[in-house]
Amino acid sequence: MRRNGLFALQLAFTLFICAFLIVPVILSALAGVTVNFFKGLKSGLTFNWIIEVWGLYAETIYLSMGLAIVCLVITLLLGIPMAYVLARTGGRLSRFIEELITLPVAIPGLAIALALILTYGGFREFRSSWLFILVGHVLYTLPFMVRSVLAVLSSINFQELEEGAASLGAGFWPRFFQVIIPNVKPGILAGSLMVVTLSIGEFNLTWMLHTPLTKTLPVGLADSYASMRLEIASAYTLVFFVMIIPLLVAMQMASNSGQRKKKSTAVPDLPIKRS
Repeated sequence: MRRNGLFALQLAFTLFICAFLIVPVILSALAGVTVNFFKGLKSGLTFNWIIEVWGLYAETIYLSMGLAIVCLVITLLLGIPMAYVLARTGGRLSRFIEELITLPVAIPGLAIALALILTYGGFREFRSSWLFILVGHVLYTLPFMVRSVLAVLSSINFQELEEGAASLGAGFWPRFFQVIIPNVKPGILAGSLMVVTLSIGEFNLTWMLHTPLTKTLPVGLADSYASMRLEIASAYTLVFFVMIIPLLVAMQMASNSGQRKKKSTAVPDLPIKRS
């Protein structure tokens, strides 16, 4: 009886927390499809607000998605090799470099943006382009990719796998792409999920770095809440959910699938050098 009572209490508390978090999201979504939010559903449903949002802010949505994809590609190209080198090197120097890479996470986004403006703001063309925002996003999200991949490398004996591949005659690049990459796939997927999520939703850093021609989705969302009707802002939020949630769910499913898959300790088939 005690266990049943305790379970019921825990379940009730969990449901209360879920409702506390989810109900505001539902109300915000409903505001974007009602004729008048203050009158509620009895005022009728409409898609006019969503159509208006798409007409006004479609460019910000495309820019945010493009930034997130490019940011992901760059963090993959930089983060995986960096994590590999840190894991293989080890020691105090490796830990120091790891903490140095993680430093942008501990610094407020506004401070990072101000540092970038003071350093590179004099380059007018660069300052006014989306590449300037991309630099800030890469600085902010790279630590999450590095730490995710590094955590997986630290949990497996990848050096033994490399030695086994080397004994079969595999060079460095075949070992890296056919041994290391497949074994760190869960970390890559988890890091990718974090990078895409943070890049699309980052506001503080982007707000300082953007120009009127390089507004991203969070900046446009803030502008819509500040200057327009609540229905417009809520419709903007609904569009954001429709754009990002399927992508995040797909990446999360891929990440979970990779983590459930049993890690293979066998060295894959590699070409053997014959004398």
